[in-house]
Amino acid sequence: MSTITTTAPGSNLIGKLSTWLMIAATVGLAFVICVEMINILFYDPFSDEKFLFKLSGSLSDVKIGPLTYLMFGSLAVALMMGLPLAFVTGGLGVMFIYLVGDSLMLNIVPSRIFPMMTNSDLAAIPLFIFMASMLERAGLIEEMFSVVYKWMGGLSGGLATATILASTILAAMVGVIGAAVVTMGIIALPAMLKRGYDHKIAIGSIMAGGTLGILIPPSILAILYAVVAQQSVGELYLGSIIPGLLLSGFYIAYVLIRSWINPKLGPPVPVEERISFKEKLLLLKSLIAPLILVFLVLGLLFGGIATPVEAAGIGSFGAIIVAMMHGKFSIGGLREASVTTAKASAMVLWIMFGASVFVGFYILQGGQQFVTDAILGTGLSAYGILFLLMVLLVILGMFLDWVGILLLAVPIFIPIVEALEFSGLLGFPPVSGEDVVLWFGVLYLVNMQMSFLSPPFGYALFYIRGVCPPEISMGTIFKSSLVFLAIQAFGLFMCILIPGIVTWLPGLVYG
Repeated sequence: MSTITTTAPGSNLIGKLSTWLMIAATVGLAFVICVEMINILFYDPFSDEKFLFKLSGSLSDVKIGPLTYLMFGSLAVALMMGLPLAFVTGGLGVMFIYLVGDSLMLNIVPSRIFPMMTNSDLAAIPLFIFMASMLERAGLIEEMFSVVYKWMGGLSGGLATATILASTILAAMVGVIGAAVVTMGIIALPAMLKRGYDHKIAIGSIMAGGTLGILIPPSILAILYAVVAQQSVGELYLGSIIPGLLLSGFYIAYVLIRSWINPKLGPPVPVEERISFKEKLLLLKSLIAPLILVFLVLGLLFGGIATPVEAAGIGSFGAIIVAMMHGKFSIGGLREASVTTAKASAMVLWIMFGASVFVGFYILQGGQQFVTDAILGTGLSAYGILFLLMVLLVILGMFLDWVGILLLAVPIFIPIVEALEFSGLLGFPPVSGEDVVLWFGVLYLVNMQMSFLSPPFGYALFYIRGVCPPEISMGTIFKSSLVFLAIQAFGLFMCILIPGIVTWLPGLVYG
């Protein structure tokens, strides 16, 4: 028997209208570009002569308030259409420069990009990405989870604890979020589900542990923040160590306490599958080389012996040596790691260039003062304004990636924070003026962790969705993130309440 399907006339009509609308918009845009090209090629840009119309400077009389809504509204629409952030920000930046100013104002593009191109700290980004790619291809992640899993498996909730511990060590090796969540999801999730773990604890521990790479050195995001905020990378790395380990400890404590109260949520590994203490010690030898590499890289950086770029270079070379020691080095693997590095670095740098042009033009038009006046004009206290900025960062994190948020929001937020005095909460010490940018930087990194777990669009939610079995719904993934999101919010509150969590270690090392 054949089945005849019919399409509703209304949906057919909507489809045709959408197609014709797209065609009309494309033709209209092509016509505008042709007219502007004729004006550029054949008419004096300093005269009033033009062919049909001239768009240069057509929005020059628009005030900063309407221009703010126009610029960021256009950005939101373009991103909702699925266009890539790197080209959207750069394209809109150039377009508004031309519409508000004139062709000479386009000089802002090289003036914003060139200082970034000459910033040596940015060279550390591809080197750390390469180091992460080589260690991943050397099979160290699987070995590391296997070791920690056999050490912790006898505890209730031991597998989830092992996942968080392995993710913490992994964060100190890679500093790349997506790879950590996906890889731990592939390795650890089947093991936990096989043992009958509660889905929310299993999935939540993978996502929360995977996001630690944002905070724990050598975080790629911390390097970018240091470049944008003109902050020392070494100080920011030192400031983020204690908060990162604190959050990791909170995650582990939650899992162990929940599993101790109700062992069915995280059953221990059966006795017959456990190994002796001697065998556990022998397992550690597989982690010696990668851990020495991590401590070497961070030690050289924190000790002031090497710059971030030099430390990253040593780490990249060391990753190749570690891969050779584990018998996993090959020319094919080297090529794949190099291609991965090139793609990831190009994505980051293009977003940096595009967002820098967009935000640079907005600040030049008075946008910084407009936003500062609007936020300070709310009448909130310094901590109230800080809370408002944190909420805005979480909201942005639901829709933009971490590089985009950094380059669009942080250049505007930092002068606001610098203008405030944080005199301390509940009798705790204040934040000194020279530490404010460092302190806010770590708060921003913790906030980005929260954005990765925030439903409905947090990136970690979709990373884990790709490796989950079909029976686990998106609703379960959303629910599994909420408790760990609350733990991150508590960790953020602790860093705000006790600034020494962030500032003590940099002050101890650098004075």
